[in-house]
Amino acid sequence: MLLYQPQSGYCYNSDSVFLYNFINFFEPKGRVLDVGAGCGIVGLLVARDNPKVKLEAVEKQEAFVHYATTNARVNKIDYKMHESDFLELDESEKYDYIISNPPFYHDGVTKSEDEMLFNARYNVNLPLRDFFKKVSRVLKPQSHFIFCYDASQFGVICAELDRVKLKAVDVQFVHPKIDRGASLVMIHARNGSKSLMKIWEPFISFNGDDFSEQAKEVYKKASTQSIKCQI
Repeated sequence: MLLYQPQSGYCYNSDSVFLYNFINFFEPKGRVLDVGAGCGIVGLLVARDNPKVKLEAVEKQEAFVHYATTNARVNKIDYKMHESDFLELDESEKYDYIISNPPFYHDGVTKSEDEMLFNARYNVNLPLRDFFKKVSRVLKPQSHFIFCYDASQFGVICAELDRVKLKAVDVQFVHPKIDRGASLVMIHARNGSKSLMKIWEPFISFNGDDFSEQAKEVYKKASTQSIKCQI
């Protein structure tokens, strides 16, 4: 998949590629919304691999709207873009799947002065409680919410999901190396589920200085080619 990205500022990273792979395990279909789409990578990869997906996205940064819609057109994927803050999305819209790699850097982290980076990375732009509350209002009954977040905030994530009657049913922690703590957590949550939480085998990103075999396989499956340019 060919993906155009900004020459400077925020670019997608391994979090998005690993999240795409995690989402595919749940064989998404029907109406799917990619929240905070950026250049569109997560949703476009999911739609490419799952032909029953009807893909929509919401993105509030005008520059990223242009990149995402261009990437959809270049890769011949039907795409409906909502140029809006997700928290202001029409609640009459209901989705089978909501997917997201949201901004999750917290208040204690030094903030970037670059506006694009600031909006894409810091959770002050999409507070967890407000984010989950909105998700709960635009999901169809018995539907799916699949996202990634800072692993150190897992306890808060579970509490905030419970507050809006969403339940984490599948969880996978991502570790940079086998002897390092988790840096990322990927979560599949559902509304109305009575299932117990299933903790998956951890995903290890690196073996020494090289990607692990697991990570290499995911990148091979994604098969992305990035071009940095000004649109």
